[in-house]
Amino acid sequence: MKNGKLDREEVEVLGAIERGDWKAVKPKQAELSRYAAIARNTLRKDQRMNIRISKMDLNQIKAKAAEEGLPYQTWVASILHKYVTGRAPITTR
Repeated sequence: MKNGKLDREEVEVLGAIERGDWKAVKPKQAELSRYAAIARNTLRKDQRMNIRISKMDLNQIKAKAAEEGLPYQTWVASILHKYVTGRAPITTR
């Protein structure tokens, strides 16, 4: 989707869903177990990192995390993960 408009393929898929052409398929237990294991291994937090930052920065981090409804350490870990995997934009002032 570009500029809020659906392309031809997206329109076809949406139409098929709305007509009921697609049916939900219940995944097999083996598939669920496999994907659960992949998620656990991918998201495992097995290393510790300690940093010192200003009180003002920490307070702002806690406020931003609260806006997102997350514990601040989880929020910071998420930001770092997005950055190192290239899913967070790099901005400079």
